[in-house]
Amino acid sequence: MRIGQIALVVFFTAFLVVAALYSWHVWSSMPGVEIGASGWIALVLGSVFTILVGGGLMFLVFYSARHGYDDQGDQDGKT
Repeated sequence: MRIGQIALVVFFTAFLVVAALYSWHVWSSMPGVEIGASGWIALVLGSVFTILVGGGLMFLVFYSARHGYDDQGDQDGKT
């Protein structure tokens, strides 16, 4: 990795951490708002499922691009 790529990864990781900490602060500062065990389980399962679906779709995009499936429409001269 080059220095620019490392700096970008560090920046976005720091941004994600700050956003998560701010979200936690706002959530915990609201009076009378609590989430039960079933709510935490639903939140975790929903988050994991969302990340898996997003990762799977990104995999399909890169797989399709690398194996030439995106170029098949151009073979007959029509776009």
